[in-house]
Amino acid sequence: MSRNAPRPVLPDDLAWVHALNQEHKLETSSLTPERLAQLVDMAWYAKAAGDRGAFLIAFDQKAPYENGNFAWMQARFDRFVYIDRVIVARSHQRQGLARILYEDLIAQAMAADYPRVTCEVNAAPPNPSSDAFHARMGFAPVGDLRALTTEKTVRYLEKGLT
Repeated sequence: MSRNAPRPVLPDDLAWVHALNQEHKLETSSLTPERLAQLVDMAWYAKAAGDRGAFLIAFDQKAPYENGNFAWMQARFDRFVYIDRVIVARSHQRQGLARILYEDLIAQAMAADYPRVTCEVNAAPPNPSSDAFHARMGFAPVGDLRALTTEKTVRYLEKGLT
């Protein structure tokens, strides 16, 4: 198996996954080590790729996940997989790890007969590389939401699988 092939996030991975998450907390959000372990436990999909290079955590609509962006999706879709966070280490960027993880997640969602995969990206401040990546992966906008407490606006995206 290739070292870039997706594999489950295991308990031994939690320290480096947490460190990587904290390096990118402005783009995603800060987590305690305990909260990260909870997210991995409740995730529908939690995989890593590369040698400590990237991870992706996603939930399906039944997850007991309390998060405003996830709740936005729950209010609009009956059945979906929601990408909560995907992070690629700076040292591993431009190696296709995000694409590998997304393709694996999408294949698993299709095999499980989910009709869509959803996520959100920052619209303000803008994130043009994320916008371009998601467009290449076939995601399309389905809504926007401006946070009341910050200058942040997120754009909700969906990739239909049917």
